[in-house]
Amino acid sequence: MTTNLHTAAKRCLDATDPAEKLRLTHAAWNAFLAGELQPDPSSPAPEPITAPGRPELPRLVPQRQVPHRGLGSAEGRAALVHAVAHIEFNAINLAWDAVYRFRDKPRDYYRDWASCAHDEARHFAMLSERLAELGHAYGDFDAHNGLWEMAEKTAHHDTARMALVPRVLEARGLDVTPGMIDRLLSVGDERTVEILRVILREEVAHVAAGTRWFHHCCERDGVDARDTFLDLLRDYMGRNLRGPFNRPARLEAGFDEEELDRLTALALQS
Repeated sequence: MTTNLHTAAKRCLDATDPAEKLRLTHAAWNAFLAGELQPDPSSPAPEPITAPGRPELPRLVPQRQVPHRGLGSAEGRAALVHAVAHIEFNAINLAWDAVYRFRDKPRDYYRDWASCAHDEARHFAMLSERLAELGHAYGDFDAHNGLWEMAEKTAHHDTARMALVPRVLEARGLDVTPGMIDRLLSVGDERTVEILRVILREEVAHVAAGTRWFHHCCERDGVDARDTFLDLLRDYMGRNLRGPFNRPARLEAGFDEEELDRLTALALQS
């Protein structure tokens, strides 16, 4: 058994079977807490980023080709749960890649992202259980690969990764989940709502971790965090920024009012 946190993170990343990825993730988190896994500055450099370990299904298609179904049927609700489960599965890999790829960080950095992977694995398990209750399993619906595509684009740049994955793509969940909850309540799906409320509450902390380490990178490089964030948005996403934003949740996750005002103005131009 390895004592190298980066090696353990790579094993979690490479696991293709969801159950094995979850098992390895929880084991790595518990070993980290127990002091049995440590980041090792002498580790070999990370390998170039490729697709993470994942099952053959779901089939990955362009985002515009993922069908949108109404929530009035069990099939439609299952499709929604599947879409969120796919996000959480990707989030496990994103958290472990942040541990594996970026070296010489403070221990708290690795604790944050290993903890995040542990949470995301638990979220995926809850959603998989709900899918089973609805007569489906992960892989039954098509999905898109937008989260991991951004991970690939930012693999060379820790500041960009912290800015654009947790603070843009994952933070979008803070914006849209309350509306999903309202729609599910309108059709009486309390069981799914219960799960989404847990995820929404815990995702605030994950976005906050992105904020914390984005600011750390900006301080290290002597650059203004607000200006750098907007510059990275324009460089990597052009005008493809969607609002509106869940201001209370984003403020709790480390955004400030001026930053949110500037984001809102940018989204209106998109």
